[in-house]
Amino acid sequence: MQHLEFIQILPVNLKVAWDFFSNPSNLKEITPPYMNFRIINDLPEVFYEGMFIEYRVAPLAGISMEWITEITHIRAPYFFIDEQRIGPYAIWHHEHHFEETPGGIKMTDKLYYSLPFGFPGKFIDKLIVKNKVMDIFRYRNQKIASLFVNSTKIY
Repeated sequence: MQHLEFIQILPVNLKVAWDFFSNPSNLKEITPPYMNFRIINDLPEVFYEGMFIEYRVAPLAGISMEWITEITHIRAPYFFIDEQRIGPYAIWHHEHHFEETPGGIKMTDKLYYSLPFGFPGKFIDKLIVKNKVMDIFRYRNQKIASLFVNSTKIY
């Protein structure tokens, strides 16, 4: 299983960060355009534990697929967790953490994932998927930095 961690400092307060990231409609805003991301189901402005989010997304070669995630845990305004229920991964567990710091908010994404198919899945991950996931999070980092001006990148 892969474990990736991404950290970014946002020059905002906890309420501003939480209000943005807890609104599921903002997910499209921070997803690379080439993925043709769109939410299919009707959603409230703020998510809740047990909420399912249905997407169509084209992560590789423009091939569109269904992806359903569930918001499994929330402790507002400090963290939430989403997990894939239907999609390309055998495991997708994504933790979003928000912590007040002197410079604003330290946002930490912890991602645990694994592909199906045993050894072939591990080979495909090493060859293609991990790089694609890293590219998506680099895009997110840059997009979030532009939305929250003057944020600082930390890797």
